[in-house]
Amino acid sequence: MPHAVAWPGPVRRLTVLYDARCPLCVHLRGWLQRQRQLVPLDLVPAGSAEARRRFPELDHAATLQEITVVGDLGQVYRETAAWIVCLWALAKYRARAHWLTTPAGRPFARGTVLAAARYRSMAVPPCAPGARECAAPPGGA
Repeated sequence: MPHAVAWPGPVRRLTVLYDARCPLCVHLRGWLQRQRQLVPLDLVPAGSAEARRRFPELDHAATLQEITVVGDLGQVYRETAAWIVCLWALAKYRARAHWLTTPAGRPFARGTVLAAARYRSMAVPPCAPGARECAAPPGGA
């Protein structure tokens, strides 16, 4: 029988690392800011000096390729899980976030993430391979 691992506690704050060069990402950042949040969201440009200061252990080049959300207890959510945890933090969308984790909801969540990635690939120039910094504004858009 596997042994239980003690959960360190509830998530009290999330940091969303978004691509400040991407018009869709900037739009979604504004949308998230306007929603009533059950769990506070800090929105920080991915690859920025602030992101590097807060999370020195992260692969910051990867955070510019896929949405990344970091919980206050060190949890790291990427891609589909990151979108779902953002919705989970919002009062109006928490039930929808739970549904997106079900077998019925997973394909919808994954399709949405793939569509957003396709848009980003057309709207945002890629970072130079091996670049330490990208063109993310230091304080956000």
